[in-house]
Amino acid sequence: MRSFKDWWNNSVPSDLQQKIRKGDENNKPLLNQINYALLQLHLSGNHNAKPSHEELKNCLHNGEVDVLRMNK
Repeated sequence: MRSFKDWWNNSVPSDLQQKIRKGDENNKPLLNQINYALLQLHLSGNHNAKPSHEELKNCLHNGEVDVLRMNK
């Protein structure tokens, strides 16, 4: 099973990564950012690049991705 970082670095095109994470690179990715990447991959017909359900669930449960970010 791939980690989030493996999937992100090897499956999401770098231009899409930069567009999604611009200005937010120092924080963990947000679920909304991941959803946007998944939508763009789907719309471009790049279905094989999407993570499996188990991989995505694992990213959320092990803390690699934030579902919500609270301002401190």
